[in-house]
Amino acid sequence: MSDTTAAATAEPALSPAEMAPYIQHTRIDPDATRDDMVAHAREAVAHGFNAAMVPASWVPVVAAELRGTGVEVASALDFPTVGVMTSAGKAAEAAEIARLGATQLDIGVQIGWLKSGMHDEFREDIAGVVRASGLPVKVMLELPLLTDAEKEAAVELAMEAGAAYLKNASSGQIETANPTSVRYLVDRARDGVRVKASGSIKSYRQGLELLRAGASLLGTSAGVAIVTDAADDSTTSY
Repeated sequence: MSDTTAAATAEPALSPAEMAPYIQHTRIDPDATRDDMVAHAREAVAHGFNAAMVPASWVPVVAAELRGTGVEVASALDFPTVGVMTSAGKAAEAAEIARLGATQLDIGVQIGWLKSGMHDEFREDIAGVVRASGLPVKVMLELPLLTDAEKEAAVELAMEAGAAYLKNASSGQIETANPTSVRYLVDRARDGVRVKASGSIKSYRQGLELLRAGASLLGTSAGVAIVTDAADDSTTSY
C-alpha cells in the first residue's frame, strides 16, 4: 500500500474496513517479543494497513515479514521522549534504520532549541535525518507545547528541512489527535507535504473525523479495533 494510495481524499461514506489504507499500525511496547512483532506485521497485511510502525530494533524482522506485500515498514527515532538525541546521532541512526529496511521514518524534534530561538539548529536537526535516511520523514511537532508563534515557526522550519509529513504530536501523552490540529497543519502545508495525525486514536468515528479534516495518515495502536469498528470504553491507543 503506497503513500499515494493512503493519501487519497477520504470519502464521507468511508467504512471502517476502508480506513485501513490510512492507518499506520503501531506497536512499540518495550516487552514485545519477536513472535509479537511477526504477528503485528501479519496483522498489517491481513487488514491492509498502510504500514507497520515498529521500534528500530525490530525493523529487520518486520521488513523480512512484509517483503513483497506492499505494506510499508515504518519506524521512529528520538522517540518516545523527543529531543534527547544529538543531531549527529540522529542522522546516523536514521541511516541505519533505512539500511535495515524501513521505508518511512517518524522523528522527534528539538522543542527546546525552537523555544530558545535556535531556528537554524532546529531546521538542520531535521534536515540531517532527511539527507541521511533518504526516506519520507514525518516530523512530530508537539503542537500543544508551543506558542502560536512557535507553531508557525516549527511548521515552516520542518518544511524547509524537507519534511514529507507534519504530525501534530508524538503520542497521546502530548495530545489526543483532533480535527483542529489537523486542519491547522493542512492549512499551512506546502504542495506535496502531507499531514499525519497521532495521539490516542481509538475509534472509527475519531479516525473518520481526522481524515475529513485533511489527515493523510493515522498513527495508532488500535488499528484492528478501528477497522472492525469494535472499539469500546476499554480500548486504548498511544
